[in-house]
Amino acid sequence: MRLSPAKSYLHIGDVAKLVGISPTVLRLWESLGLVRPKRTRSRYRLYTPEDIKVLKRARYLRKVRGMNAQSIALLLKGQGLLPPARTPEATPVGIRLRNLRLRRHLALAAVSKATGISVSFLSAVERGQMSASVGTLRKLARFYEVSILSLFNPSDANPHRVRPAERKMLDAGEGVRMELLAWGNTVMEPHLFRVAPGAGSGEAYAHEGEEFLFLLRGQLDISLDDGESFKLRPGDSFYFESSTPHRWSNPGQEETWVLWVNTPPTF
Repeated sequence: MRLSPAKSYLHIGDVAKLVGISPTVLRLWESLGLVRPKRTRSRYRLYTPEDIKVLKRARYLRKVRGMNAQSIALLLKGQGLLPPARTPEATPVGIRLRNLRLRRHLALAAVSKATGISVSFLSAVERGQMSASVGTLRKLARFYEVSILSLFNPSDANPHRVRPAERKMLDAGEGVRMELLAWGNTVMEPHLFRVAPGAGSGEAYAHEGEEFLFLLRGQLDISLDDGESFKLRPGDSFYFESSTPHRWSNPGQEETWVLWVNTPPTF
């Protein structure tokens, strides 16, 4: 399939269909260095026609020659088809999580045992190789006895006005970006959540407080632990107690924008 100039970049779902593999396999191959997609500001993967060629070659080697992913990576590297490896930079969230762990003199294995999160995943998050979902971030924040707000590292001063370029941002899993809209001595924690199609919170989570949502764009499905599920559309508002386990996702085909307010700032 030939890509037109207008579609010189493709998203992960399109690439998976084009190559004939699942998004899960595609992410695995990325972790092994078979492909290194570009990233948008909101951390969405973007693939080039060159990436597609390499991925199709990898699929052929797996399907026809029965090679595993590690062997494919070694072969393509030897053939000069893979770009040189990049040293991943730790994200601010990864740095803060690592500092929280080291201050408590804990090994990754101890955190893993207490939270149920694998050592390999914890290590990847701390090194900036992966981003944790909102549910996972909440679990880690509870373990370290902090709020997710503290992971933004906001200043103590209340700036009153916050321009879009001044917002503090946090990647919260694949396709989810949280933008902090105010900070300081506040009793509210207002965010703009930007959720890519198919992305969401991951597992259900809960905490103290109350929450208010106003859907600005797109669609959002939210489920509460009492069995209730709601489909939100632009203009809909939603309110619930944060102690009720909840999960959410974007079922639509476009990015969802949600004004999301927690009070008190215990999220």
